[in-house]
Amino acid sequence: MQQTLRFALFGNTYQEHKSAHVTHLLEILRRRKAQICISNEFYDFLRNHTKADLSGLEVFEGNSFSADMVLSIGGDGTFLKAASRVGKKEIPILGINTGRLGFLADVLPDQMEDAFDEIYQGNYLAEPRRVLKLTCNGHVLKGYPYGLNEIAVLKRDTSSMITIHAYINGEPLNVYQADGLVISTPTGSTGYSLSVGGPILVPQSGTISLTAVAPHSLNVRPIVIRDDWEITLDVESRSHNFLIAVDGRSETCREGTRLTIKRADYYVRIVKRCHHSFFNTLREKMMWGMDGRN
Repeated sequence: MQQTLRFALFGNTYQEHKSAHVTHLLEILRRRKAQICISNEFYDFLRNHTKADLSGLEVFEGNSFSADMVLSIGGDGTFLKAASRVGKKEIPILGINTGRLGFLADVLPDQMEDAFDEIYQGNYLAEPRRVLKLTCNGHVLKGYPYGLNEIAVLKRDTSSMITIHAYINGEPLNVYQADGLVISTPTGSTGYSLSVGGPILVPQSGTISLTAVAPHSLNVRPIVIRDDWEITLDVESRSHNFLIAVDGRSETCREGTRLTIKRADYYVRIVKRCHHSFFNTLREKMMWGMDGRN
């Protein structure tokens, strides 16, 4: 007898031309008699901009939902937003990639039928991924202070470079003069961190990387540390403020605010198909070993 599963749907709200994928997904879930709930902003987007059949869907607001699995329909940005909404619930998240590169959302629309066959057979992995927590003394963060990918400290717009005093477990590491500093998890190492020259970290490595953005000194190089160590940052800026970006969610912070970054007390569980291999994903997404010469 087929089990009844409950799914919570999140999706991006700017790709109405790809609504056929949502329609197909809903058809797959309805055939299996699944219970489906959907975030109110995604529901409103589909109702106003697409012709998707939304009958029978349960609409929820904020983080007031429960499910056996969360479905993120979009790219990695959509996945990160869904992960922040799941938070400490630790509900497994499946990313369906209607975006571009997609390291987190890596199930393609034409793979959905096979993927859900495997899910209903229990033939999948829910990989636990570490999360970073940011705290700021004297400053109340407006957004969610947990990052699955990275926490970045950045200069504001066209202002001069900032000075970042970095400490590891209270011991001085370096004084960075740069446009910023990216502190990345292994999950985020193929994202923003990679684009500024950071190392690729294997998901199970138990590490964090620190990579400067456009450092003033050529001697500055990325460093990899254990993920149970604590990072403390003091920032100086000529404009007397700077940006904090947590998985792309940014806000302004005043100079003099001490930042503390450490491992969070929960995981984000990412659904992967059993034949998934991190190294295979690297070869496919980054075209390692490909030679375009004839």
